Amino acid sequence: MSELTVGDIVAERTIELSRDSLVRYAGASGDFNPIHYRDDVAESVGLPGVLAHGMLTMGLAVQPVVDWAGDPGRVEDYQVRFTRPVVVDPQDGATVSIAAKIGQIDAEAQTVRVDLTVSFAEQTVLGKAQVRVRLAESL
Repeated sequence: MSELTVGDIVAERTIELSRDSLVRYAGASGDFNPIHYRDDVAESVGLPGVLAHGMLTMGLAVQPVVDWAGDPGRVEDYQVRFTRPVVVDPQDGATVSIAAKIGQIDAEAQTVRVDLTVSFAEQTVLGKAQVRVRLAESL
């Protein structure tokens, strides 16, 4: 833990989503809302197009932190605010960028708060995205 300082980037990742990604997630999650796979339905309710599932975006965003921590059991808390949708183009898909930075260190509790910046089309899509991670001795 003495190696970590506030502001350190501990993980970065770029994820490519396709319409196929959304279909697979819908099958796994049981969320078959047609705004996640039908342009006509998404547009009929005023959306700019088919949207990635919020929980898919949230899950993808925390994965680099889980990989960095080395054990999903070290994640003690994870919270986000959904601020903008991720629109998944039928041909080009969507590119989501994730950066995980140390926001706070609690030496006594042996935890860190990791702040996530999650963006699509150069706009933040998750606000106040924070992960509390219990540290291992080797981190």
